[in-house]
Parts: sequence; structure tokens; C-alpha cells
Amino acid sequence: MDVDEIFKLLDADMAKAVDHTLRDFTTLHTGKASASMVENINVDSYGSMMKLKEMSAITTPDMRTIQIQPWDRGVVDNIVKALIASNIGITPLVNGPLIRLPIPDLSGERRKELGKVAHGMAEQGKVSIRSIRRDAMDSLKQLKKDGDISEDDFKRDEKEVQTRTDKFVAKIDACLQAKETDLKKV
Repeated sequence: MDVDEIFKLLDADMAKAVDHTLRDFTTLHTGKASASMVENINVDSYGSMMKLKEMSAITTPDMRTIQIQPWDRGVVDNIVKALIASNIGITPLVNGPLIRLPIPDLSGERRKELGKVAHGMAEQGKVSIRSIRRDAMDSLKQLKKDGDISEDDFKRDEKEVQTRTDKFVAKIDACLQAKETDLKKV
């Protein structure tokens, strides 16, 4: 592996870590209905686990409601159980084959709690980025050890790895700040 490949892999992996963190942020509910809040909940369906989005249509008819319409009416009870067990803080209302989730207003305490959860998600993203940085540094050290790059090149590449790492960590911080602002809106 040469230096260009190391940097290409570093950028791609760090971008994936940021994207993953952003997807995690979408699962936090900010008082607005979003299908992403429930679509990845696992539901027991006839003995096997399936994601909710694989077994139903999930819509948001208005800003305060998530509507779930299972394709098989026989799994409505299982979906309700999974929603309750998922701890999203929303009580499902069953109306025949439809399941409605009315999104409650967030209390100040719940907003602080969600802020802490968002911080945890951001920290996980940063840990992933630091791990990717470590792998890139190990690859550069191996190139230096093998004599493929000089000491000066190694130092320059080491600084570049840190610069790119800082850039991706800053992206996560900016997204966290935006999420916190969103959570604080009443």
C-alpha cells in the first residue's frame, strides 16, 4: 500500500464514520415526527427478527404523528410490543390495521437527556475516527520501516493525517451542535 492509497482509505473511512453518526442523530426525536425514529426497530415476525421498515409502510401524515401500516395484519401486536420495548418514549395507538405514534412535546428534562444521548453518539463517531487515524499511522510507520518513505515524508504525512482527522472531528462537532440547537427549540 502506498501513501496515496492510505489517504484515500482514510478519507473514505472517516466519511463513513461521520455519515454513521449523522444517521444515529436522526433516530433522536426532537418533537417532530420522522420515520427514521422507528424504521430500524427489530420486530419478531413469525419467529424471525425483521426491521420495521421491511414489514410495513411508515409515514408521517403530519409533524406530530408517525403512522405504521403493516403489510400483514397478523403482526400488529408484535410491532406494538417492539415499539414499547424500544424505549423511544412514545405510546403506540392501534386503530385496526394502523398503528399511530403521537409525538409528545419534549419536556426540559427529556431534552437534556436526549442531549446527553447525542453527545454519546458523537463521542462514538470520534472514537471511530481516532481508530481510523491510528490504522493510517500504523500503515505509514510500516512504510517508513520498510524504507518506502523517508523520515521527512513520514513527518509531513503524519501532520496530514492529523489535519484530516481534525477536519472530520470538526464535522461531527458541528452536527452535534446543530442537533443540540434542534433539541433546544420549543
